[in-house]
Amino acid sequence: MKFNRFSFRFGLRIKLFLLSLFLFAIPLLGYQYVWEMEKYLRVGQEKTLMGTVRAVATALHERPKLFNRQASFLPSVQKGRDLYAYPIVDPIQLDGKLDDWHNQQRSLNYQQDYLIEGHDIYQPQSISFQHMVGKYRDHLYAYFSVTDDSVVYRAENSLKIDRNDLLQIAFITPEGDFRRYIISTKAPGWVTAYEIDLNASTGLSNTSTNSSQDSSFDNKPLAPEPRIQGVWIETEQGYTIELRLPLTLLGSQLSFAISDIDQHRKDQKITLGTSPFKQADQLGTVLLPSPEIERILKGLDHSESRIWVVDKHGRVLAKAGDIKNSVGVWGKMTKPALKDTWYRPFQQQLLAIYDKILTTPPKDFNDQLYDVAHLQGSHLTKALNGKHGATWRLTTDNKAVILSAAYPIYSDGEVKGAVIAEETTNGIRTLRNQALQSWFNVILAVMGLGTFALFVFASRTSNRIRALRNQTEQAIDEQGKIINPIAISKASDEVGDLQRSFALMVQRLSQYTQYLQGMSASLSHELRTPVAVVKSSLESLELDLPASQDNVYMHRAKEGVNRLSTILTLMSEATRLEQSLQNTERVSYAIDEVVSGCVQGYQLTQPQQAFTLSIDAFDDSVSNKENQVNGGPELLAQLLDKLLANAVEFSTINTNIDIKLIRKNDLFILTIGNIGELLPTAMQDRLFDSMVSVRKNKQSQQPHLGLGLYIAQLIAHFHYGIVELINNKNATGVDAIVTIPTAKK
Repeated sequence: MKFNRFSFRFGLRIKLFLLSLFLFAIPLLGYQYVWEMEKYLRVGQEKTLMGTVRAVATALHERPKLFNRQASFLPSVQKGRDLYAYPIVDPIQLDGKLDDWHNQQRSLNYQQDYLIEGHDIYQPQSISFQHMVGKYRDHLYAYFSVTDDSVVYRAENSLKIDRNDLLQIAFITPEGDFRRYIISTKAPGWVTAYEIDLNASTGLSNTSTNSSQDSSFDNKPLAPEPRIQGVWIETEQGYTIELRLPLTLLGSQLSFAISDIDQHRKDQKITLGTSPFKQADQLGTVLLPSPEIERILKGLDHSESRIWVVDKHGRVLAKAGDIKNSVGVWGKMTKPALKDTWYRPFQQQLLAIYDKILTTPPKDFNDQLYDVAHLQGSHLTKALNGKHGATWRLTTDNKAVILSAAYPIYSDGEVKGAVIAEETTNGIRTLRNQALQSWFNVILAVMGLGTFALFVFASRTSNRIRALRNQTEQAIDEQGKIINPIAISKASDEVGDLQRSFALMVQRLSQYTQYLQGMSASLSHELRTPVAVVKSSLESLELDLPASQDNVYMHRAKEGVNRLSTILTLMSEATRLEQSLQNTERVSYAIDEVVSGCVQGYQLTQPQQAFTLSIDAFDDSVSNKENQVNGGPELLAQLLDKLLANAVEFSTINTNIDIKLIRKNDLFILTIGNIGELLPTAMQDRLFDSMVSVRKNKQSQQPHLGLGLYIAQLIAHFHYGIVELINNKNATGVDAIVTIPTAKK
């Protein structure tokens, strides 16, 4: 089997490289180990966080006043009736515009379900409003975005304040007093809150559509309240009221109501509100963050976690810490600084690659999952049922993982609320990344050095084997002659031992080849003398005995002597040609003239065989050198003689032998084709070897030693060309193709 030198080989370097891939199992195992470590760290973080909530809950046990003051005493809360004051981070400007309210999605829509007065005349499109309350420092803020098809303001000279659209406020003070206020304005702008004389009001809420003396209009103002401030602006849908109340006025119960009066029915009123407002026992509640609980949380100093304290209804009473800074105890570990060394730039490049591959904890993420007015979660449900719990969740933007743990708060054996602590896993992920980076740095160094050492070793071994292969190929030519010896290596390893063995083997083969080459000449020289003696003796015998001339044995003896002479001549022909080529001077000659002359001569000597000659017309515009070849005309004639002899011998009777000479670019292509036997597949690679013949066993007048094509190849190489034998396209015969470059080339 013949291998192409330039085809892909599964060499030593590739094998050792593939074997070195097993080194990648080391970082893989390390990677798995770090992931397992992260799992254990998460378990540890969960236990640590559970200890945090237990400690905070212990500090809040048996303190019922902390919860009873914040409307947490209710057995249940009703959405829209029991209000929650959202913490406000930035100050609110009382201008009627709601751009500075960042949690408007938490606002509630009040429609028919919150109707207090005017059930018989209410239309869905007549009145509705969006409402929300919030706490900023020492004030309670509220806004009302009212949709009203007809806004009616207070008359300019009217002493009554309830014959127009208005806002009613009712609450219980920290001292336990019940107070009501009405905000009624003559035009958009700043508004004034008037306290209502509760003694003049009946407190009844009966609705009558026929009496203008309805008790719902018996609101006698006492005096304006300057501590309640607000602004009223008109909008396309109706109007907006933005309000501010000091917390010193408020207790835990509060109600708001919007009353709508139209021009065509000023004696009728429609009122929507958070809860009934005319009697103290019907007021709704408001939950404000507890400053007392916040002071307790700050005193515990759990800055590595975000802490929530909620009542039994899931409403947040206090909060401490920021989730973006809540990374747990592992977040306190800082990243080691890079030392100012010569390989610091390389370390920086590695860190940049690690940042792209590893999941770096995000510095900024968005967590808006919770509504602080009603927290939810399996961990909180367990805590409000008297059991502790923990859960893992993703932030709303899926950038960070948050661990939440909850623990119940007890008072008199009852669950009053729960403590929730939250931390991100960013600290663990940072620690994991640092461990992976340190591990990968060591592994990369070990793998890099190991792979480089293996590659150098494989390259050196491969180069030595390749050099030995090249020396072996160059030691023997295509005809099997030893032309270059192999150098003896001084290396003491197996490759050196192999090279020395090859060198000795080639040396012995060279001696044996020289012996064989000399034996041919010696045999030819030694056999010519006895052959000449036998031949002369037969001739003398034939002269002395004229009757023996017609003897059949005499003819056989003479024919055998002639064949021996021919064999001796053929045996020495190749040797003489090789020696003569070394001393023959190359000349430029016209190849078409030589081919034409040789074919004409062959037509005379072989009259029984038909020959056809085709020579393309050469371009006369080019120089003579371009129409000539460099070599020897008599050698080319000998080459043609060998090829034509083969074509005649193997051609079928009554078929032509086609000789064609063409020029293609800077090459002359001579083709000699015959119709007859095809080339044997098994011998196509050895047709031009010395002493190789593919003729079948049949009688022949001339002996054949398999030297004809060998001599033709020598002559073609002398002309810097090549000769090849192929089956023709129709598979009906054989084409002998000789390609010779022009003298110019």
